[in-house]
Amino acid sequence: MVPRRLFLLALALALGGCVLQPPRPEGSSGPQRPPRAAIESFNLDGRLSVRQGENRHHVSLTWHHTAAADELFLSGPLGQGLAELQRDASGARLLTADRQTTSASDWEELSAQVFGSPLPLSNLPRWLLADLPGAAVTAWDEQGRPANATVEGWRIDYLDYESAAADALPTLLEFHRDDMDLRLKIDTWSLE
Repeated sequence: MVPRRLFLLALALALGGCVLQPPRPEGSSGPQRPPRAAIESFNLDGRLSVRQGENRHHVSLTWHHTAAADELFLSGPLGQGLAELQRDASGARLLTADRQTTSASDWEELSAQVFGSPLPLSNLPRWLLADLPGAAVTAWDEQGRPANATVEGWRIDYLDYESAAADALPTLLEFHRDDMDLRLKIDTWSLE
């Protein structure tokens, strides 16, 4: 009788050890994510559409982000490289396909030189993660994630997430400010 009880106890402990993470909410799929504020590094691949006045641009992008550095690669519809943006402790740089380089002390100064207006590139990684400290979140979705927010004069619409899970990351975002509209479709997220 004792060996059978020990066997059942061992079986229960072994089966209990198989449950390493809590089950995902019903109807959700996709990877379990850490809290948004804890994410410091990511890789993403996506497509960006920019409209400013009558000008429209469409690019694919690959972004490697860490707290210390960023590397963004922009390519055209046929995969040809258009530009590479880098940021690290020494500043920010833009290298175009024709090998022209523009340098600045930070993202905002670089975007002002290139686009004529500073863009909030330093804060963009937090916005992409839907981690919005200091933002006015104007609507939440059913899972308690931001649906709309206003921050630094930009209206951000979170149109889709990678799953129905509360910790899912955004996959379709729109940014609006004055006469500029940006639409970002994130195809893949990878957290480090």
